[in-house]
Amino acid sequence: MTDPMTDSITAPTFVLGPDFKGFPPAAPACALADIGGQGWNVLADDLPFPLAVLKRSALEHNVAWMQDFAQRKGILLAPHGKTTMSPELFAAQMVAGAWGLTFATVFQVRVGVAAGARRIIIANQVVCDADLDGLDALLTQTEGLRVWFLVDSLAQVTLIEDWVRRRASTRMFDVLLEMGIPGKRTGCRTLEQALEVAQAVAHSASLQLGGVECYEGNAANCDSEHDAREVTALVRRVMDLALACDSLRLWAAQEDHILISAGGSAVFDLVVPLLRMQGLALPLRGVLRSGCYVTHDHLNYRRYLHNVELREGLDASLRPALTVWAMVQSVPEPGLALLTCGRRDISSDIDLPTPVRVARKGLRTADEVPAGWSIEALNDQHAYLHFDAAGAAGPQVGDRVELGISHPCTTFDKWRWMPLVEDDGRVCGAIHTCF
Repeated sequence: MTDPMTDSITAPTFVLGPDFKGFPPAAPACALADIGGQGWNVLADDLPFPLAVLKRSALEHNVAWMQDFAQRKGILLAPHGKTTMSPELFAAQMVAGAWGLTFATVFQVRVGVAAGARRIIIANQVVCDADLDGLDALLTQTEGLRVWFLVDSLAQVTLIEDWVRRRASTRMFDVLLEMGIPGKRTGCRTLEQALEVAQAVAHSASLQLGGVECYEGNAANCDSEHDAREVTALVRRVMDLALACDSLRLWAAQEDHILISAGGSAVFDLVVPLLRMQGLALPLRGVLRSGCYVTHDHLNYRRYLHNVELREGLDASLRPALTVWAMVQSVPEPGLALLTCGRRDISSDIDLPTPVRVARKGLRTADEVPAGWSIEALNDQHAYLHFDAAGAAGPQVGDRVELGISHPCTTFDKWRWMPLVEDDGRVCGAIHTCF
């Protein structure tokens, strides 16, 4: 792998300055591509706290690891871009060999196209006139662009055909038929319903069926036996659907392959049999859409990945790359410290953050936090760090605490940029986000 994290893909014209959270308030504005040359170090307090950072070594490991996993399994990778919404990280994933990118909205697709993606899956239904207008414009303006979005109802098919009539358009949209899970997210609930939608698409002058799709994450609860059983049941339903569509010859006439796609970041190994299924008339392209793997985390996905490692017989897999540094701003009573980090800076939708390292005031080295340190609550701008007041040296005002996260998606969307750091805290580059 080249070194896209630090130079070759960084947006040269994107300028940072003191109006960006996490940028040094007294520093002059600086192009994103020049951040690595400023000589800053997180542990030297050169940047303000709180500060979300990306560890370069872990990022590069994760990008390479997942690409290798896909290649070993004989499947393709279209990472879900909604996780980071970072053109620099999109480019790094494509440089490493990603077949395409995945997004959830047409707005997000525009960012991916600008980053160079030409094969995109919208893992969501497109239903709004403005979004159909935008997608049509992108397809018209961008040579070589293919975009597939999901369909799961006759009502959606009718809505799109109505848009085509009202716009007097000749656009043919590429779609994937989604199979869902009762009580969960989008997708057809039964084989009969799905075939009815597939036949409507096959007879439509506005849509062409390129394959089938599912999202397996809703079937998992981090119990390996349960997850394997429930995801396998979904996989079999999607296989049955693909075979039925194949026997009825419902695929788009001009296609020379069929797309079958699945993907979350928790139990991605369990859908591999679907993405390599046999028995279809046309060659198969199995596309995995995992997104959070690029940074992984310290809590939610780490729990799931432990099960993946056991099922795959791996000693290790992904590494946490995204953390948020905060400073101890007050120790108002024994056993309680307040940190300069809150809901506006760090995810809390699945788990509260967890302290992982502490850098004592004035030191440029960090050590694991003492046992028993925990974040018990967040306000908008504060984190409540509880510790054993009678135990090892407690946090002091001016100490820096590194917080691990759960669910990287909802940390990324709180930051317009993040520095890339070496293992010793040196800032070696940066990425920006487009939420």
